Amino acid sequence: MDNEITFEVIDREGQVHQIQGPTDMSFSLMEICRASDLPIEGTCGGMALCASCHCYINSDHALPPKGPDEEAMLSEALHVKENSRLTCQIPLTQALDGLSITIAPES
Repeated sequence: MDNEITFEVIDREGQVHQIQGPTDMSFSLMEICRASDLPIEGTCGGMALCASCHCYINSDHALPPKGPDEEAMLSEALHVKENSRLTCQIPLTQALDGLSITIAPES
């Protein structure tokens, strides 16, 4: 399907999940992960205010740049690495087909 991508999520136990998501509905990576029953909380509802959707980007995909809210939240989060992102700030697009992420440890 032209409006659907597949990406990989590695959960906190190391299990790999292949997830499919639509790119034509303005969903974020966080929303698709939550809908797939993965342990991403998204407590703030996707406003970059809590870091409960923190992940590590494993693949070399071009992502939208971090905005000031995401930068600020990651500066206060635990277990932050150079490849840390908030899944709520990454819109699902065709460019993310084949993306691989790992869910960060709980804070």
